[in-house]
This record gives sequence, structure tokens and C-alpha cells, in this order.
Amino acid sequence: MKRFSKVVGIVIVVVVLVLATAITLTIGWRPFIGPKARPLSDRTFERTPQRLERGRYLAENFGCFDCHGEHDWTQHDAPLLPGTKGAGANFPLEGLPGRVFPPNITPDPETGAGTWTDDQLARAIREGIGHDGRALFSLMPYQDFRHISDEDLASVIVYLRSIPPVRKTVPKTEIIFPVKYLMRSDPQPITEPVPPPDLSTPVSRGKYLVTIAGCAGCHTPQKNGKPIPGLEFAGGFVLKGPWGTVASANITPDPSGIPYYDEDMFLETLRTGFVKQARKINQIMAWYNYRHLADEDLKAVFAYLRTLKPVKHRVDNTEPPTFCKRCGFTHGLGDQN
Repeated sequence: MKRFSKVVGIVIVVVVLVLATAITLTIGWRPFIGPKARPLSDRTFERTPQRLERGRYLAENFGCFDCHGEHDWTQHDAPLLPGTKGAGANFPLEGLPGRVFPPNITPDPETGAGTWTDDQLARAIREGIGHDGRALFSLMPYQDFRHISDEDLASVIVYLRSIPPVRKTVPKTEIIFPVKYLMRSDPQPITEPVPPPDLSTPVSRGKYLVTIAGCAGCHTPQKNGKPIPGLEFAGGFVLKGPWGTVASANITPDPSGIPYYDEDMFLETLRTGFVKQARKINQIMAWYNYRHLADEDLKAVFAYLRTLKPVKHRVDNTEPPTFCKRCGFTHGLGDQN
């Protein structure tokens, strides 16, 4: 009996060691012990007219309220419904692993962010840790926002403090198993200053703007929530919701992308929401935000897009959807890839 118990004990130890090794070498321990998070500081950002204006420009034109607000998706420019700016919503993108509720980030002290510290907001925006310490679902593009400079981050927070408070209780996001645990591995603390971006050339300026706008998030198809290697900015990611079903465009310079765009056409398209005043851009593409960007910034975005690696991937929403073996989605001209 003692020998049997000894054998059982050895087997249990071996199984535990094998499981521990497997976890260490695969998903890691974060799904079990929680996300990596830096301690909060007591820093506050001085409210200045310059920061208020810069924060307004960034928050209004780079999509903060696309998620943190309710829209009339039947309209081409998907206007915010009155009284919902910053007040949160049930984001209506289909196919998510659960229900995603971007929270109320207005200064309301009871239902919004009125009692959150500046550093709680900063950590949520750039590091993916909610004010209550939980890992945020990656629909919140904090992995792109982590590249926002310290000064631009301060400006955004100063502006968010200035918008009208809205009293609206928003349910917590509910992510299904096992994603709710796996996503705990994604947040990474920022412990060093993020310097001002290099704005010395149109291409470097455009790279910064494209990054913090999260352009790659929609224009790169994903599998299991991760970008598919080799298809960066090549489109085909299918977005289904009250705006209809649409695949993101290939915006690389490849002949299957947008090589026919020149600077004037690019600006006109993002200003009007129409390609050559004929083909309408679906409202899930937030052209209605980008239309208010300064000419210098839009031209810089275009300059950077011209430097992307050309990727052959045909996507056309005017054609019947067919399966694409290249990206795994069903979209127009999919069978021609």
C-alpha cells in the first residue's frame, strides 16, 4: 500500500510539473494571476488652453466617441445621438466573444469617469488596465494608443474632463471563456516616458497618425484576434453590424489596393465619404471623423500609406462575397486570391 501511495504521489508530481511547464511555455501564467499592471501614481495633468485644444483635436478626430457613444448607423456619416457623447454604448459589432460595453467616460461622478484619477485614465488608454484593475478587451485599441506621446495623452485627458457629464449607467463588458482569461496577457505597463513623435517629414508624421488612429486594426484581417502575418493593411476583415456587412479595403500600394489614389483623391474621399463622388464609403469607416483633420495631417497619412509594403489581396464590396483562402474571410473577389 505504501508503495502504491508513493507511485501515485510521483505520478501527481510529474503531472503537475508537466502542466506547469506546458503553461509556462504556451499561454503563460497571466490568465491565472491577472494582468501585468504598474502601480498608480498621483500625477495630474495641468489644464491649459493648449492641451484642451490639442485634446479636442485628437479625441474628436481619432475615434474616442465612435465607441464611447451611440450612433445613428442608418446615416452615411453615422452621427452621434444627442446626449450620448462619451457616455458609452453596447458596441454593435457582431462576432465578438461576448458583449462589449465601452464605458461612460464623461465627467459624471456617479456613472462616468468623474471620480477616476488622471493616471487611471492614462493607464486605461495606453496600457489596457481599467480603473478597477481589470484587463480591457482589445476592441479598446490600447496597443495602438501606447504609442501616443505623453503630451498628447495629457491633452486627451484634459479634454475628456471638459466634455459635458452624462448620467448613464453602462453594463460591464462580458467576455466569454476562455478569452476573458487569455486577454489578461495582453496589457503591458509603460514605465518610461513616451517622447513627442517625429513630425519632421510627412511620412514620419503620417506613421504616427496612422498608428494612433488604429488603421491597421480594421485594415488587417485577423484570426483569433491576432493580425494575420503578411496581410498588414491588405483588407478583407469583415465587419458586420447595423451598418451592414462590409470587408475593409486593401489600402496598400499594390495593384489590388489603392495605387490609383493620388493626394487630391485621397483627401476628397476622406472629406466626403465618396470615392470619385460615386462609390459610397460604408459608415463603419470613420471618414466623418477624419474629414476634420488638417490638410497637413491628411497629406501625411497618405504619404505614409504610399510607403507600405504592397500586398496582393483583392477585396471589393461591390462584388458577391466568396471565400478567400488567403485571409479566411468571405468577401467580394475572395475567390480571386
